[in-house]
Amino acid sequence: MGLTFQSTQNNALNDLYRIDKEEGQCVIALAGNPNTGKSTVFNSLTGLHQHTGNWPGKTVVNARGEFSHHGQEYILVDLPGTYSLFASSVEEEVARDFICFGNADAVIVVVDATCLERNLNLVYQVMELTNHVILCINLIDEAKKKNIIIDWKGIQNELGIPVVLCAARSGIGINDLKETIYKVTTDQIKVQPKTVTYSDKIEEYIRSIMPFTETNQLGINPRWLALRIIDGNEQLIEAINLKINPETFHEVLKIAEISSIENHKRTIRDEISEQIYQKIEEIRDKYIKIDQAKMNRDRIIDNYITSKTIGIPLMLLTLALVFWITIYGANIPSALLSDFLFGIEEHLTKWFQIMNAPGWLHGLLILGLYRTLAWVVSVMLPPMAIFFPLFTILEDLGYLPRVAFNLDHLFKKACAHGKQCLTMCMGFGCNAAGVISCRIIESPRERLIATLTNNFVPCNGRFPTLIAISTVFLVSQGGIGSSILPVLSVTGLVVIGIATTLFVSYLLSKTILKGIPSTFTLELPPYRVPQIGRVLYTSIIDRTIFVLWRAVIIAAPAGAITWILGNITIGDLSILSHVARFLDPLAKLIGLDGFILMAFLLGLPANEIVLPILLMSYLSTGAMVEFDSIQSLRRVLLENHWTYLTALNVMLFSLLHWPCATTLMTIKKETGSWKWTIVSALLPTSIAFIVCFLTTTIFRIFGWG
Repeated sequence: MGLTFQSTQNNALNDLYRIDKEEGQCVIALAGNPNTGKSTVFNSLTGLHQHTGNWPGKTVVNARGEFSHHGQEYILVDLPGTYSLFASSVEEEVARDFICFGNADAVIVVVDATCLERNLNLVYQVMELTNHVILCINLIDEAKKKNIIIDWKGIQNELGIPVVLCAARSGIGINDLKETIYKVTTDQIKVQPKTVTYSDKIEEYIRSIMPFTETNQLGINPRWLALRIIDGNEQLIEAINLKINPETFHEVLKIAEISSIENHKRTIRDEISEQIYQKIEEIRDKYIKIDQAKMNRDRIIDNYITSKTIGIPLMLLTLALVFWITIYGANIPSALLSDFLFGIEEHLTKWFQIMNAPGWLHGLLILGLYRTLAWVVSVMLPPMAIFFPLFTILEDLGYLPRVAFNLDHLFKKACAHGKQCLTMCMGFGCNAAGVISCRIIESPRERLIATLTNNFVPCNGRFPTLIAISTVFLVSQGGIGSSILPVLSVTGLVVIGIATTLFVSYLLSKTILKGIPSTFTLELPPYRVPQIGRVLYTSIIDRTIFVLWRAVIIAAPAGAITWILGNITIGDLSILSHVARFLDPLAKLIGLDGFILMAFLLGLPANEIVLPILLMSYLSTGAMVEFDSIQSLRRVLLENHWTYLTALNVMLFSLLHWPCATTLMTIKKETGSWKWTIVSALLPTSIAFIVCFLTTTIFRIFGWG
């Protein structure tokens, strides 16, 4: 007698995780904790021979690649980063089930040499599940910098599995890893993992259940399966649809119940984990020598950066510094790019004149389409080309996980996922990029909350309006702090945006997106020197060019439409003026005017064109214009009856209003639903109207403005 499995379910699971391969190919699984350099090892092994997708029926992204060694072809599957095979998240479930059902020829477990003790827990769990295990100790270059000495041969003898030292970023040890994979998959190395022997009581339970698990038809390690039954891992049993014969069911249930009753004060899983960590401590004491002075350096830095008292103020100061570098660093390249692109406009205009082209065609293509294109590129490209590299440097340095750590408790109180703060940070560069980054959140409900609220932090497209308005009303009169006050103003708006994000996340989690917050284990990686090549590629190619292109293809046609509306008259007024008059009563309720609200509406394709459209409307030029100086902008605004209340509401409305068309397109693509795309537009718009209405009411009650 033994365990029987429902065949249709077994086949479905095997089909779900089976990798299509040609005859003679081997499948290698790549497992490891997050932030161990697993993806770098994957890239080093596979080079450009890789592709990504989603696991069937899962929202978790997978990466697969190919490589060869000594003529043997391999398929490498990069499993989601996981801390344990006791699945409590979608990533852990995918990693566990692939190792169980994917029929991998070997499993490489990548660990971080600088925190080997913490990573070995997963190694022991994988060793219990399969014999074909290779331990890849990565980041040995970082360990060397911290004077960490690892006796890899001693660890290899202690674990009974091959051990390879690597520094994947530099390519060190990759050939040794390939050679080890080849020898393991061709049985030139006989791997015999030395798993943990547990207490006599647990071992007795295992021996009692092993006769029933040895005949399982899925090829799962019977000892590991017995352990999971003893510790009551219902998720695994449900995953494989385990059906036990009636004759044996009572026996297995009785053993499991006895173990549960006898260990009610101390669960089986806790005891198993404790004994694994005892073995890990023995390995640490024998084979790892740590320079405590250098290890303490990171701890000392973290004591400040993650401090409850100064952690968030330091974060805001860093954010303000990034904004300052972005804002003032972009001034000169923006001006140069603007001069170049608008210089081309002059040549194009002369060419149209030589060709005797009709005025309407010149206006539509040059003053409308091309001028908008030139404005968006000159305003958007330099800040993104500065902000995204700075953001990527902070990411590479290891600072962003500390930001997540500082804000995690706030997002937990808002019933949202801790990773949402990382997606929110990405939104500072571009909300569309922020929405795409929400993929890192495994829970569909919490990912949707992050997607719907990403718009509440200002992107590069909103910075020009926010900076220009704050500069006009904070600097021109006072004449001091010309380089600080706008930055502080924008930073203050960011704080308002973060507070709004938390409030709306809480509101959504308690209403239309109810649910229990998922668990989130936050890894604080060691501080590392950023890789310049990776920073430039990731920030310029993957982020800046990608986002700019999506903005351009939407904004350029919008410029042509705006020109048409500004040059077709009905009576004595253009269509733009008629629209502004129609919107004026509604705009007055929220402290704006009809031209401002119309500019925001026409700026839907790209937030960068809001201010040029507004100036075009105020000056009745019929084409978008750029203000020559802060003084000239201030004069135009004051002539059109702007007050401090108007300036405040414009900045608040710019911060909180609907997403741009590029972001809406991205939301539609990521959610696959027009319903949530519409919600993502209406929700912030409603909040923007409510906030501006309240500020207007308060100002009028107290006679301010």
